[in-house]
Amino acid sequence: MTRIRLVVPCYNEAERLDAAAFLRFLSSRPDSSLLFVDDGSRDATPAILAGLAAEGGGRVEVMTLVANQGKARAVRHGVLAAIESGAALVGYWDADLSTPLDAVGSFVETLDARPGVDLVMGARVKLLGRDIERLAARHYAGRVFATAASIVLGLGVYDTQCGAKLFRSPSPIADAFRDPFRSRWIFDVEVLERCVRRLGKAAAAARIYEYPLVRWHHAPGSKLMPRHVLRAAWDLLLIAATRD
Repeated sequence: MTRIRLVVPCYNEAERLDAAAFLRFLSSRPDSSLLFVDDGSRDATPAILAGLAAEGGGRVEVMTLVANQGKARAVRHGVLAAIESGAALVGYWDADLSTPLDAVGSFVETLDARPGVDLVMGARVKLLGRDIERLAARHYAGRVFATAASIVLGLGVYDTQCGAKLFRSPSPIADAFRDPFRSRWIFDVEVLERCVRRLGKAAAAARIYEYPLVRWHHAPGSKLMPRHVLRAAWDLLLIAATRD
């Protein structure tokens, strides 16, 4: 049993998957393991993941979904399996490593230093001394979305959609994955909304920590399309409409 289990959703990631970086991470962190969820990839992703599993010394597992189900379902399937494995800390990380894996250490240190915090979320804040590279259009669209999400949640959250998160298991955060998500793309907002509904705004805010990332670089080949942005806006309206 390892202390940290990271879920990495993958869909047609053959051109972007840095297998060596994942193996270096395992070498540097003997307390960690990786669970890749192949979400019905149609390129060479399955072969690359099989190679990683072979080289991972028993600390790399691959879960294969026969058909593409969307990131929300892929992450949820992986997170539930990671929770079931007994890992004390469970997270999910974007396969393109736009957030480098060395940030995991900072997330763990934050959880260790703050026993009242259950979830550490990466936040892409462009501060002096930080290396954050985002496309301008994505940045401004993200600010609009984050503002809308903050209003819906009643929390002053800066970045709901960064694909780097780590949380305690068991915890209210882990419990938020029990039920299927309604959204394919903004399930992160649903996780927060479920925590707010269960704990109340003040208690939920106290358990969540946004960590300003030291480095984040946009990786070409994103699966996000304009129609997904429209769907995300619609899903946010549905979350707002179903709030108690």
